[in-house]
Amino acid sequence: MSIISTAFADTVTTLAQVGNPTPEPPPLADKVEQFLGYGTWLAKLSGTISIIYAGGRFAWEKWSGGALQSPKMIAGALIGGTVATSAGTLMDTVLNT
Repeated sequence: MSIISTAFADTVTTLAQVGNPTPEPPPLADKVEQFLGYGTWLAKLSGTISIIYAGGRFAWEKWSGGALQSPKMIAGALIGGTVATSAGTLMDTVLNT
């Protein structure tokens, strides 16, 4: 039993002497962040365009008296926007922890 405790004490002493390393960003980290920024911009732009398109289609369907399919489109765009916004917040929380 004393051999195990001696080995454990030596291991702890050795690990205690390791310095505190400074973190460095991985290679191409700035390019990945730029790509994610473009993805966020694209998600916001597509969500805005889909809401505008669905609103225009909703007005057209009401005016022409056709079947109302656009409320589903508006709900889908809102749900998609919520998911996209939540994903960004969750990733920001995970990466900055």
